Amino acid sequence: MKIRGLWAVIFAVLSFQVLAAYPDKSIKFLVPWPPGGATDQVARILTVPLSKELGVSVFVENKGGAGGNIGTQAFLQDRPDGYSMLMATSSTNAAGPHLFANQGFDAAKDFTPVILVCTIPNIMVVPESSPWNSLRDLLADVKQNPGKYTYGSAGIGASQHLAGAQFKTVTGLDIRHVPYKGSGPAALDLMAGHIDMMLDTGSLNNIKAGKLKALGVAADKRIPELPNVPTLKELGVPMVANAWYGVMLPAGAPKDVTEKLNAAFNKVLKDPEVRKSLQGIGAQVDGGSVNDFTKFSQSEIKRYEGIVKMSGAPKE
Repeated sequence: MKIRGLWAVIFAVLSFQVLAAYPDKSIKFLVPWPPGGATDQVARILTVPLSKELGVSVFVENKGGAGGNIGTQAFLQDRPDGYSMLMATSSTNAAGPHLFANQGFDAAKDFTPVILVCTIPNIMVVPESSPWNSLRDLLADVKQNPGKYTYGSAGIGASQHLAGAQFKTVTGLDIRHVPYKGSGPAALDLMAGHIDMMLDTGSLNNIKAGKLKALGVAADKRIPELPNVPTLKELGVPMVANAWYGVMLPAGAPKDVTEKLNAAFNKVLKDPEVRKSLQGIGAQVDGGSVNDFTKFSQSEIKRYEGIVKMSGAPKE
């Protein structure tokens, strides 16, 4: 008993030393979507200040495909030691379970939530060259030409897909869905005129640059970055759609590591420059405790069951 007790003490001391040293090498921040979209933008805004806060390099690795599922599955093969983080989204970790018959992971059990970073509303955008200058123009034209026009998304189950399906359900319009391997590629095709519209979360910079026109915001109220763009509700389309972005580790991550990362992210999210950058892409900055995000992410899985059903999006 004495020897067993001694080994327990030694193990506890060694474990404390390992945790106390965390982090002592670079940390991968996996984004399960291609570069350029909202998820990628959020992650890259955080990496430099987080690197300074933790004292080690934090780098983004993009691994897109299958509506975020391929990258997320790959992430879950990593050790739950805090050196591999996931930029989780409402698409993969809340809507996905209700959209895919076999998602390849259990959103409720396979993750250790760290922190909710931000929420971004979907914005109805069209190419700068589009003849539509208002939502009224879009609605009238699409109504007269059922099946002619298309909306893009980052893939099956992505926020743009759900928002577009919800828009179709609410308006009764016939618009064809064109899924891409990320919102970045979808936005490029939208700007080139290959698709007609998108309810996107990552297009604010392209709107400001004059490459896209914003016709309406799917939020409860107008956003500060686009004060002259009305909400869809104001325009007679009663819908709200947004996406959330949070950090997760694989299930089984040590509590000490999770709490240390949570504290670091909370500090970073209070930095005025970081907040300005996130708000600059239309984000509402969140933050909070590990427990806050754990409760939120679990409740979102249940909430999105109703959202997916209302959207009319088919199960893949």
